Amino acid sequence: MRSLTPEQKLHYILRLAIAMCFIGHGAFGIITKQIWCNYFAVFGFDMKTSYILMPWVGVFDIFLGLTMLVYPIRAIAIWLVLWGAVTAFLRPLSGEPFAEFLERGGNFGAPLAFLILSGNTSTLRQLFARVEPPAKITAKTIEHLTLCLRVVVFSLLVGHGWLNLLSKKSLLAQYASLGFLYPARIAQYIGIIEVAGACIVIMRPFCKLLLVLFIWKVISELFYPRYEVFEWIERGGSYCSILALWFALQYTSSGINVRFWKRSIFNNIFLL
Repeated sequence: MRSLTPEQKLHYILRLAIAMCFIGHGAFGIITKQIWCNYFAVFGFDMKTSYILMPWVGVFDIFLGLTMLVYPIRAIAIWLVLWGAVTAFLRPLSGEPFAEFLERGGNFGAPLAFLILSGNTSTLRQLFARVEPPAKITAKTIEHLTLCLRVVVFSLLVGHGWLNLLSKKSLLAQYASLGFLYPARIAQYIGIIEVAGACIVIMRPFCKLLLVLFIWKVISELFYPRYEVFEWIERGGSYCSILALWFALQYTSSGINVRFWKRSIFNNIFLL
């Protein structure tokens, strides 16, 4: 069996990230997660109407997630960038900390990275055509892709770390359920470590750190007190983005884009 090329690995891991994120998110709509009422309230919907709309939103999210998994197209990826950003921003709009938006950087960052990898499109037909793995990635594309993923991983790590520093109740409950006697103290330690990791990723990421962060996110997301499976699936956009960045750095280290390492993060921003 022929092994996947680096281009295929990046393509498929981003598709998986998108699918997991929106399938997991859609599952919460179907089971009518109560906190969603707060987000519908931003648009003026009462609780009764919110519970009626939740399953419809959930089914639509799952449909789009599955579509990106089996037949990816740019038009859906564009919609998911916008939809993911809006749903994430509903959290601070409903009164939650801004860190909740940052933590969900993978929700809209993964489809954005997929679009960057897929290349530019100049026709309407290309928007709705199936996207295949690229045969080769140009230096400019890998540069933009790596920058995008660095920002995404920074966002999700600093957001989660910030929530730990704020002693988010659900996180404290998670640590208490694991047997920690002082969950608030554990949250502070984890918050500091995650924020520090985020800063390293945005300034100078390296593969060993990304593997540690990937393993940490995959394992830590398994211990939510409620909806463990759905929470783990939805956050696939987060840890798959970390894995995609690892693949992107591997691709970069092969020599295709030496210039990338000679530029600061601030110079790279102006390339977008």
